[in-house]
Parts: sequence; C-alpha cells; structure tokens
Amino acid sequence: MILKTKQSTLKGEILIPASKSHTIRAIAIATMAGGESLLFNPLLSDDALSCVEAAKNFGADITFDSGHYRIKGTGGKIIPKNHLINVGNSGTTLRIFTALASLCDEKISFDGDHSIRTRPMEPLLSALSTLGVSTESTGGKCPLSVHGPIKGGKTTIHAVSSQFLTALLIACPLAKEDTEIVVEVLNEKPYVDLTLDWLKKQQIQYEQKGYEWFKIKGKQHYTPFQCQIPSDFSTATFALLAAAITGSEILIKGLDFSDSQGDKAVFDYFRQMGTEIRHSAEGVWIKGNELRGTDIDMNATPDALPAMAVAGCFARGTTRLLNVPQARLKECDRIAAMETELKKMGANIEQLPDGLVINESHLRGTHVHGHYDHRIVMALAIAGMASEGETSIDTAEAYSVTYPQFAEHFKAMGAKIEIVD
Repeated sequence: MILKTKQSTLKGEILIPASKSHTIRAIAIATMAGGESLLFNPLLSDDALSCVEAAKNFGADITFDSGHYRIKGTGGKIIPKNHLINVGNSGTTLRIFTALASLCDEKISFDGDHSIRTRPMEPLLSALSTLGVSTESTGGKCPLSVHGPIKGGKTTIHAVSSQFLTALLIACPLAKEDTEIVVEVLNEKPYVDLTLDWLKKQQIQYEQKGYEWFKIKGKQHYTPFQCQIPSDFSTATFALLAAAITGSEILIKGLDFSDSQGDKAVFDYFRQMGTEIRHSAEGVWIKGNELRGTDIDMNATPDALPAMAVAGCFARGTTRLLNVPQARLKECDRIAAMETELKKMGANIEQLPDGLVINESHLRGTHVHGHYDHRIVMALAIAGMASEGETSIDTAEAYSVTYPQFAEHFKAMGAKIEIVD
C-alpha cells in the first residue's frame, strides 16, 4: 500500500488509541491468571491481535464485546492448542510469550514475519537456558523453540532490549523456585518500570537493587483483574510532531501523564525545541512554533527516534539524537532507515553508531521506502505534511501494527493524506 501526503495545516482534536505496551502486558498477565479478567479500551491493532492469538494458543478463552476483552485465563497451566505460534510483527509478544512458554513441560515454537526473523533473541534464550529451559533457535533468532518447565535459580540478562528483562520479570514469579536476575546492560528503563507497575498491581513479591539486580519469589500466581488501558504516548508522538512542524494548533486527548510510559518525555523534547504545549481539562493543546535544534539522550525513548529525526529537519541549527543504539534492533535499523529516506527528501542528516545528527533542512516530497516499519511510515508521512510537493511512502500498510486509524485520524484534522492500494 502507498500513502501519499502533501503540505497541510491541521486543526481540531485527536483521541489517542490505547497503549500497545500496556495492552500486551495486560493480555499476557490475564492469560496466566486464574479466572476472568476484563480489559477496557484495549488497543486493536495487528500487534495486539498477534498477542491475542498467542494467548489463545496458550489456552486462554478470549472474546471481544462492547469495547473490551473478556479473558478467561489458564491459571498458569499452559495447554498448547498449537505448538507453533506465529507472532506476526510483534516483538513484544515474541519476547514475553517465549518466556511464558518456558513454564510449560511441552515444546513450544515461535516464528513471525520477515522482520521478526531479524530480531535478536539470544540474550533471552541464554538467560532461560541458565534457568533450566531447553532452547533451540536459528542463530539466536526466529524460528525458535523452548521446552520447559523453567526451574528458577540465578541468571544474567544482557537487556539491549528492555523486553528481555520484562519477559523474565513476568514469567519468573510462576517458576518453581526463586529467581535471581543480574542485569548486565539495560536500555529503555521506563518500559521496565511499566512492567514493575503491573507486578505491583498483582502483588507479586520481588526485591530490587536499582535496575541491576532483581530477586523474584517463585510459586506465585496471577489473579484476574479489571482495568482501563491508557492511551499510548508513543502513538501521540506523531500528532505532536505534525502540529510542531506544520505550525498547527491541535488538541490531543486521552493521555494520562501520571502513567509510567517513557515516551511522555517526548512532550518535554518538543517543549525544549520551542513547541507550545498547554495542559487543560480537555487534554493537551499543541501549537507549533519555530523549532530550535537540541541534543537529546534518547536511550529511554527509542520508539520516538523516527519522529524526532523529522523534527530535527525543521529545527534551526543542529539536532543530535544520542545514546540509542537499540533503535537499530527494532522492526528495521531505524537509524539507517531514517538517514536514507530523509536524505531522499533533501535532509542534511548523518548517522552515528548510536544515533543521528540532523541539520536544518529544506525537504521536498518524493517517493520513500517505509521499510515495513510502522513508525518509519508514519514519521515520513508527517514529514510530507510540511514539505514541498507530494511525498509517497510504500509498505504503508505497516502502520496498522499499532495505529490502524492513522490516516483516518489525520485526515479528520485536515491533513492532505491519501491511501493508494
């Protein structure tokens, strides 16, 4: 699918869809709980649906009705309906459900699309092996399999992706013995905080020394719950970007700034660059002003790199996006992809091993490649809304991974955006 955009001025309001990170964690925990859980306002996207299918394969009974999921969990006893689980494009589902599968005394295999087959899994598989799990993989990536049950004990994790640590934190409370986790490297700390918030709500017993050491009591269990899934700050980044670079004023609704999602920091990034941001009872008002370049440590917010790279093109001076090497390990190498595609549009941009340096640029619309990556596609589409001429982005169907209403929502605010099948 091709997505075409032209210079636009936006106005009106936008209600941000639910958080992918919260939705997947909620489905995973409800799957392992005994009894029935209710998830209100869950994200309905390709990644979330991949998670639902994985949960069903574990034996959970899941129905969707009147805007909520009703999930009858397994009580921690996985009875696989299918011993090969296809996670599509969802790396979060892959990591969490691989760890949960290690609780089963049967062999369970995982695979996904082309992008998933490039995503590293060796750090998690190595940690699980230390805890008594038999693992097989293709060079530390999918397709892979795990054969438990996990015993517990002591392990180390090289969490170049925070999802590796999250996976252990969610699975290990159900292990037979206590588990001690030594964290050698950790990127994206706010996503671990998000996971720990879920464990606290479930009254899971664990000890913690900073982010370097965790001890999790074994033989625990998850209980059924009811929750409202909060809106997604990662998704809100694109509305924020669009207003900032087109000089528009819009109202972003649905966000809870008390939530632990790390990407709420992106609002601080844009405020630092000169965007006017005002909180009200209705939501957050965004008004685009002249942007100025700045240096940003993006280790905690890697998903925002594509959007911030676009912002840098429209900012006076130089913008440096730093300390985010894990952005190369996402659906694609996002550092290389954004350099390549924005250069096609005329950007003065160069990649670093761990980030990007962007100078103020005059962008012109052209045809760019979306790399089958939802965040690349959306960032480039919004770049086109502030560039001369017409921008067309291929593999645009990827935006349905997290934001199926992307084109619809932006068109409703006045964006010149068109889908071409």
